[in-house]
Amino acid sequence: MDDAAPHTTGWTFLTNHARVLAVIARDPGSRVRDIAAHCLLTERAVQKIIADLETGGYLAHTRVGRSNRYEIPSGTALRHPADAGPTVADLLALLTIDQEAGEPAGPESAGSDDASAGPDGS
Repeated sequence: MDDAAPHTTGWTFLTNHARVLAVIARDPGSRVRDIAAHCLLTERAVQKIIADLETGGYLAHTRVGRSNRYEIPSGTALRHPADAGPTVADLLALLTIDQEAGEPAGPESAGSDDASAGPDGS
């Protein structure tokens, strides 16, 4: 019997916005092309999502040469009122856990202003 998970359609637990933000949290220097490949989206869709996240205050970027370096502001609240309490950084800490070690994938996974800060921003 095939052990591969069957392809399902319909709803998913995470939005494309959450997926893109999680990839950026793992690697703030990710290219749009790489984010798109990882999230199974088009580059245009990723560009639109990044623009949405920046407009909403969930993401910022700085130009470094010909690339972008992304930052996820610390302390940003989740959008929906029913999700009040945990922050975006709390969600990203869960989404960026290294599956083998059970630890966050890297220091940038905390979603803080300083990519070397821990999950609590210190």
